[in-house]
Amino acid sequence: MSDSDGKISSKELIEKSGISRATLNNYINFGLLPRPDVRFPGPDDGDARRLGYFPQEALQRIDEIQRLKDEGMSMAEIVTRFTARVPPELDNGGPAPRSALSAPAKLSASPPTGAGEDVADPGLRITLGELSTPCYMVNYNFEIIWHNEPARRSVLGGFDALPSSSESRSVFGFLLRGAACAACGPCDDLLRFHFAVAKRRSTKGGFFALCKDAPAERMGTLERLYQEAQALPQQAISQARINAPDVQGNCQPHSVYAAQFREGILFAYVPGEPASDDLLALLARRDEVIRDLIRKRLPVLTPVAVLVADLQDSVKICAELPPDEYFELVNQIWSTMEPIFRRYYGTYGKHAGDGMVYYFFPQPDCNYVMNALAAAHEMRAAMRAISKAWQLRKGWANELYLNTGLNEGQEWLGTFQTATHVEFTVLGDTINHCARLSDFARYGAIWATKNMLGRLDADARRRIAFGVRRTGDGGRDVFVASTYVNVGSLLDPSQPRIDKLREIATLPVTEIVEVRTDA
Repeated sequence: MSDSDGKISSKELIEKSGISRATLNNYINFGLLPRPDVRFPGPDDGDARRLGYFPQEALQRIDEIQRLKDEGMSMAEIVTRFTARVPPELDNGGPAPRSALSAPAKLSASPPTGAGEDVADPGLRITLGELSTPCYMVNYNFEIIWHNEPARRSVLGGFDALPSSSESRSVFGFLLRGAACAACGPCDDLLRFHFAVAKRRSTKGGFFALCKDAPAERMGTLERLYQEAQALPQQAISQARINAPDVQGNCQPHSVYAAQFREGILFAYVPGEPASDDLLALLARRDEVIRDLIRKRLPVLTPVAVLVADLQDSVKICAELPPDEYFELVNQIWSTMEPIFRRYYGTYGKHAGDGMVYYFFPQPDCNYVMNALAAAHEMRAAMRAISKAWQLRKGWANELYLNTGLNEGQEWLGTFQTATHVEFTVLGDTINHCARLSDFARYGAIWATKNMLGRLDADARRRIAFGVRRTGDGGRDVFVASTYVNVGSLLDPSQPRIDKLREIATLPVTEIVEVRTDA
């Protein structure tokens, strides 16, 4: 029965609409229906100890969904139609790669909610590691970052192991070598669907970046399919009906789903009819999916630009502020900088103190080195505004600075994890030198290595104002543009921090003064 404020119980909603409780739960997970208010039931609601109550409009929404399904619309299309849902990870990007999976097929039951309860909570929930159909995830350069065993044995061609280098993992090379049935070879529709998804972010010349690992004799075919593919609209889940090989190499009709995450794109193959609501409900549980992927991700050797930034004199500032205000300051810095990192596709890394570490990986539509430089430049401007606000608030003369180091190299990306926690890390001298460079920087300066700027072409370098301040005649500072210097020649042997900077004494570096992000 409906309750006093006009809401309808989950029991009555199921009876009137004719849907199952599992379907009701899926509609909630998809965002098609609001989560119910859970209350004690009324006298006419049976023996249930608690019931979920929905707005009366929920019944009309279910009728509309059922009508669209009868007209042949997929659940992925219905979700996009009603929620207009472009997830946050598609909003100008943010952190880059993370992912993984695997395990035999079964359904796992969630813990029961308790006897006599009739709320809209999932009963059986399929998990990502339990999918028995081919699945794999690619980053936005379409390099494979995870696959399950059915995918390895069928569409990806039965390879022994993924190459250690990310640049040798282009999915198009694997699809060409493996996505072939005995009768007709690689499936054009399957390749075209991947290109259509890739074109959401690939540049005009993106074809050659996407297919760098493909066999030379097949490049003509691939280029034709790339030109034929129409970029798909930005939506959480895309779907296509495509013939694809099974593990015996026989072509079968499949529903292929491409689920967009900030960390990459998950492809899932379902033989025969379109996927059940259970699979779509799984893909809708985005945080749960990503946690599972991260835990099983294998280390990969990848190009990376690293940014490390530290709050100057943080010990002194902490001593001068009440604890609640110091935490407020640090949280303000983090919340101000986070949209900048998202805009430039930065991936969060662990920092031992109250500073920050971010990784920038190659992207299909922009230069990862320029992303790191532009993020550092915007951070400095944002920090000046924070400093002025706190000067007005506290009436002090303290200037707040984030000292930033930047470096680039090819390093191993992996995860450190416990039973309850997973974190990304990059191993190698690239991050170690970057951290020391941040220690070296003072008064909000941004220092970058010569190696990093060397990764930019001449046009990009012209958009960077960089150089070294020298002591000229009369002891005046003179800025010498477009030059580098070994860190050691700028160190004062009497400074207490000299010992930890010795390891970068021979590192050629330069100070970044300005970054123009206009083309």
